[in-house]
Amino acid sequence: MRVIKQPIFHLILTISLVAAHQVSYAQESTTFRFSLEEAINYALDNNQRVKNAQLEEEIADRQVGEIIADGLPQLNANANLFYNYKIQQSLIEADGNFPPGVPAGETVALEFGIPYTSSFDVALSQMLFDGSFFIGLEAAKTFTQLSKKDHIKTKIDVAEAVSKAYFLVLVNRERFGLIERNYSRLDSLLSDTKVMYSSGFAEKIDVNRVQVQFNNVKVEKENYEQVLNVSESLLKFQMGLNHSEELELTSTIEGIDYFDFADAANFTYEQRVEYDQMNINKELKELDIKNVRAKYYPKLDLIATYGQNTGNTSFGDLFSDQWFGLGAIGVKATVPIFDGLRKRRQVQQRQLQVQQIDYSLNLLKNNIDVEIESALADYNRSIEMMEAQRENMELSQEVYEVAKIKYNEGVGSNIEVIDADATYKQAQINFYNALYDALVSKIDLQKAYGVLL
Repeated sequence: MRVIKQPIFHLILTISLVAAHQVSYAQESTTFRFSLEEAINYALDNNQRVKNAQLEEEIADRQVGEIIADGLPQLNANANLFYNYKIQQSLIEADGNFPPGVPAGETVALEFGIPYTSSFDVALSQMLFDGSFFIGLEAAKTFTQLSKKDHIKTKIDVAEAVSKAYFLVLVNRERFGLIERNYSRLDSLLSDTKVMYSSGFAEKIDVNRVQVQFNNVKVEKENYEQVLNVSESLLKFQMGLNHSEELELTSTIEGIDYFDFADAANFTYEQRVEYDQMNINKELKELDIKNVRAKYYPKLDLIATYGQNTGNTSFGDLFSDQWFGLGAIGVKATVPIFDGLRKRRQVQQRQLQVQQIDYSLNLLKNNIDVEIESALADYNRSIEMMEAQRENMELSQEVYEVAKIKYNEGVGSNIEVIDADATYKQAQINFYNALYDALVSKIDLQKAYGVLL
């Protein structure tokens, strides 16, 4: 048998542990690739707010079943056991024969009962008519529709948040790439300036100027890396994605479609989920009025009971064979007569609440009109600003390249290059800020027209 020497054994063991760690890390770290649409769809399945809204919708469905249960037969079993430690006395008038020995006409208190009694029965009831039941059932189904609209509203809000976070990551990655290119450009300029200084074609102050610019962009690069990480974490949070997962975005800024005005050609207020929510609330209030009025009508129930009872003077003999049956079947009617005008006042309150909703609907229409007008103006202004800043960035790049060529050929100054570089970087920042504003304004316009989701 070949024996492995100790140092070699330790080396093999170390390599094995490292390899196992790398395999484990590869298994734990997963890269998710999402386009914008895929990111939204993933969020609609995994965002906690959407999950809660889904549960609210399911709760509303269960409430409909709860209302239906009130109209089904109700069956209950009852059992009791009593020790009558103080039997109630009843007053009777003696007739001369009973009770024995008591003169006629005299009032006598007698106990009727025994110390121990027990009974059990089964009671069945079935609603025959209750006007408020059917209206309540209709209201429960309408409330389910409201829960569905709330669910849709939550999805729209999540889609908006994910879209804006997705665009923010795209823009921040582009800006970070520019910062890295600026870093490389200034690094090259600093090296060239140092060479020129060593050769006597530049002054020490020229090196210092470039060094200052280089230090600034180096700090900016480190800081913006943190900004990029935060924006990516925000996107993962909005999507419901684990913070430790790697995220790759497949959509690009160039591939993003801007607002399609054909979507707004036949706009109606019903496209806004808030308008539907308010209309359903109005319908619920109107059903509530019907429900209160239905309480003026009689209620009719079928009732049936069957049971047995027993009793004895001693507890030990209580559960003997002396059980006596009892049973009844009948119809119970409840007719409301006067309630101090309570229901009338309730109807009046709800009628006023319906009027409030009507006013709120008109106010909502006006708000939607203003929101669309404002979002449209912001969108057009943002697009114009983005195009203007794009042109400024391209022009400032040309200025910088010309200034650098002139400086390298000895016909330009170092200050001119540094100023051109600072202008170019500011133009880049302005362009990407305008780009993000344009993307956000597109989302706001889609939401205003009710076509975001």
